[in-house]
Amino acid sequence: MTLQQLKYVVAIDRYRSFALAAEALDVTQPTLSGMVGKLEDELDVKLFERTNRKVVTTSIGARIVEQSRRILMETNRIREMVSETKGEVGGEFRMSVGPSIAPYILPDFIRIYMSDYPNVRLSVEEMRPEAMIKSLRDSAIDAGIATTGLIAQGIYEIPLYSERFFVYLSGSCQRSLPVFSPEQLEHEHMWVMKEVQCLRESAFSFCKARTGRRHVYEAGNIDTLIRIVDTNGGYTIIPEMHLPMLSEQQMLNVRPIDGDHLSLRKISMYIREDYVRERMLNTVTDTLKKFMPKNMLETALLKYGIRL
Repeated sequence: MTLQQLKYVVAIDRYRSFALAAEALDVTQPTLSGMVGKLEDELDVKLFERTNRKVVTTSIGARIVEQSRRILMETNRIREMVSETKGEVGGEFRMSVGPSIAPYILPDFIRIYMSDYPNVRLSVEEMRPEAMIKSLRDSAIDAGIATTGLIAQGIYEIPLYSERFFVYLSGSCQRSLPVFSPEQLEHEHMWVMKEVQCLRESAFSFCKARTGRRHVYEAGNIDTLIRIVDTNGGYTIIPEMHLPMLSEQQMLNVRPIDGDHLSLRKISMYIREDYVRERMLNTVTDTLKKFMPKNMLETALLKYGIRL
């Protein structure tokens, strides 16, 4: 039994395909199949049921896959201990970012990170919360960035930053008002972003303060919402980091939020509770510090960084 074989069975379980697992591991499919077959012979068990359409992990195979993940994680701990001692930052780092956050941090993040840490093989993928948690549990990614409040067993949350929400109004919609007040838009349309819970909660909290008839329409992204508002009237809710993306004319339609309504979202990093690559996690936060407004970042993060 070798670490390479354990890595192969974990990959097959993840991709449910010998071909996809071989591609991800950059080996030939016959090599992958042969090594897994030798492991099955050695253990005298069937790890995977192979059909023409898919690969299914057997019950004993699932237990072995989980144990293999733990072994590979412990192996990475040893490598990390050596790297920490040498003061080196390198190797592979896989992270995911939520779709409602990615447009605001990834362009600058990738540019700065690749320049500052050329020895790190960085890969980034957009993921929704459910997929992110599953990938963390499967050790398919090292860390994920999403809105604060994801609760999952075995997952640890590290607060990163907070950002305010603003109201974006159409040019003809109560434009003279200096501060947004929900009851003043009683007969206007509200447009909210589909499948982004933090924005939906914020928008619907405003609805609770309104009376009379209400219409809520959903769009797929914030740029679409803004174009809809510009064309059709009404208003929407946008996060603070979207403001630099607006034109000077559009900035005239932005209003702060008045009252005790939900007008803030917090962003966190998520890792497995047994994750040990502290120095690697700090490469992420150190990169964020270089382009994000300091008043948005968590105070503890600015002072101490991440300590596991």
